Amino acid sequence: MSISKSLLKKLALPAFACAPKKTFLSLENTIKLLKISADDRNLKLGKIIHTQLIISNQRKELNLTETNCLINFYAKCGEVSVARKLFDQMPERNVVSFNALMTGYLHKQLPLEVLELFKSMDTWELQPNEYIFATVLASCSDVRALDEGKQCHGHVLKSGLVFHQYVKNALIDMYSRCSDVKAALGVLKMVPGSDILSYNSIITGFLENGHLNEGLEVLREMVDGYLVMDGFTYVTVLGLCAGLKDLKLGMQIHSQILMREVEIDGFVGSSLIDMYGRCGKLLYAKSIFDVLEKRNVVHWTSMMAAYAQKGCFEDALILFLKMELAGVLPNEFTFAVMLNCCAGLSALRSGDLFNSRAEKCGFKAHLIFGNALINMYSKSGSIEDAQRVFLDMGNRNNVTWNAMISGYAHHGLGRQALVVFQQMIASFCVPDYITFVGVLSACGHLGLVDEGFYYLNTLMGKYRLVPGMEHYTCIIRLLGRAGLLDEAEKYMKSTPVQWDVVAWRTLLSACHAHQNISLGKRIADILRGLDSNDVATYILLCNMYAKAKRWDEVANIKKLLRGRGIKKEPGVSWIQVKNKTHVFVSEDKKHLESKKIHQKVDELITQIKMLGYMPDIGIVLHDVGDEQKEEHLSYHSEKLAIAFAVINTPSGAPIHVIKNLRMCDDCHSAVKLIAHVTERKIVVRDANRFHCFERGICSCGDYW
Repeated sequence: MSISKSLLKKLALPAFACAPKKTFLSLENTIKLLKISADDRNLKLGKIIHTQLIISNQRKELNLTETNCLINFYAKCGEVSVARKLFDQMPERNVVSFNALMTGYLHKQLPLEVLELFKSMDTWELQPNEYIFATVLASCSDVRALDEGKQCHGHVLKSGLVFHQYVKNALIDMYSRCSDVKAALGVLKMVPGSDILSYNSIITGFLENGHLNEGLEVLREMVDGYLVMDGFTYVTVLGLCAGLKDLKLGMQIHSQILMREVEIDGFVGSSLIDMYGRCGKLLYAKSIFDVLEKRNVVHWTSMMAAYAQKGCFEDALILFLKMELAGVLPNEFTFAVMLNCCAGLSALRSGDLFNSRAEKCGFKAHLIFGNALINMYSKSGSIEDAQRVFLDMGNRNNVTWNAMISGYAHHGLGRQALVVFQQMIASFCVPDYITFVGVLSACGHLGLVDEGFYYLNTLMGKYRLVPGMEHYTCIIRLLGRAGLLDEAEKYMKSTPVQWDVVAWRTLLSACHAHQNISLGKRIADILRGLDSNDVATYILLCNMYAKAKRWDEVANIKKLLRGRGIKKEPGVSWIQVKNKTHVFVSEDKKHLESKKIHQKVDELITQIKMLGYMPDIGIVLHDVGDEQKEEHLSYHSEKLAIAFAVINTPSGAPIHVIKNLRMCDDCHSAVKLIAHVTERKIVVRDANRFHCFERGICSCGDYW
């Protein structure tokens, strides 16, 4: 066997040791060389040494030390199946045997195998050491196995090994990542000797699980203890600032980075960009990005995410093109950001293109990409594609389940949303704050009042979740849909919550749907007290009066709007056809195909009138004749977009339209019948929700 001189130096052997080619190294030096091969991850050399051990060994079996070294070598080289085979063949084992294999499983991301091995140690009557406890606790962290982690903590206390720094840090990491804030803080404070790794672990765990304020308290303790931050700490703390949207603290951390001349590498630079982006300071984020001498994919992706966070989706897409021109290859996070931008724009075709590219690059199996794909399809109106992606995913986390539940709920598919929620519970995935927003929204679509209150008052408490404004607003929407308007008003007045404009407007919308004018007027007065310039309140009230033919009230509101200089936002709809986006405004005549579009609208209106369609001219607030009112209704922006799609897409192809405002009652009635006569599926995403029109019905059940 030929051995390089560099390895001989590590072994401190003279050069003549390798002169005779058939000379075997001593057992001691062979073991040393095997350990070096493990540290260098030199699989080829390690296998040669393994062969020499077998050949040179006169015994039938290797001894305990030799086998442990081989297990350690194969485990470190990622060959855990070979390591396990050697382990299973051992007539005797010690703590080193278990620790070597456990470490290999942990690095191979097989934490459940680590826990199984730990349980089997009792059979061999072996007492775990500090290294095994640290490995087992890290495995509990990876699978969020809090109960097993607590049991391990008990063993640690009995053994007296809790004072080892890495065991303490592993305990802190386990509790913080399993969301047991109290226990994590208890270990930090009760066990002496916290170092920077202890604080990094607990802040990271709190950040990952949304305990941002608790993370901020730990940061204050760390600063009071005069501990010097390292690069990892800066990245974590900047993430904390981003989550809290605490610009002041973020700028203080940035100043400290500059004063201490900390290297702004890929992680620190991208964290600064992310922090400024999420705090709404795009110019600051861009200034960091622009001064970086070397930009890697992390920097580019962080800048794109900053644009997306601010709603500048087109800018993010343009930056993606610039990144490609710079010769930087995208990663799974880049594609996830791009898909989320496509979701924001409801750009289904662009999302399909990014999906195809990411699949070619080998990122399809990545969890973050799959989650973004579900989000893109559901927000672009293709819930069937979102479902297909969801079912194909082998690995799921909370984001996956939440995206599917919320997607179904936004499309009015409440039953499907609740089925997915039950599947989430059955898979032992713990629901979070966002999960219950989707669940309560689903109950609202189905009118399940008792179930909604059960989820809010009982199930959220079971998971230690405190309801927020979004959950309470869902309850108001639920009561409103069920026609329990007085109960909704009483609930808002009796619940100690600082209700916002959205919540009160939700009740006003219910009053509009059920034509409860007296309550609607009271709610509108409350809304005007909160925001006197909220145009949506006046429009809802106007429409309510128009439906009741109380034209004097309509005139008074219009006069009030003119006096305050408040103008209604014009209705705009847009649609993607042949990779090009076409934008329409009401009564639009600027489009190149305007004449053909108007003719197609007239043709469709004639067809649906034969099925009983009557234009709802009562909702037109203009003081004009009935014929002009009907003409005004005919050319609303979504009708123009649908007519354009009927002309320019294959027969039977689905139509996806995005609208900036709430659909009016007339368009809703008309599109239901247009979907029927054209035998098309028409999906309209308005300011409130998705409407899926098919065979003359809408997924919203005519309540929106």
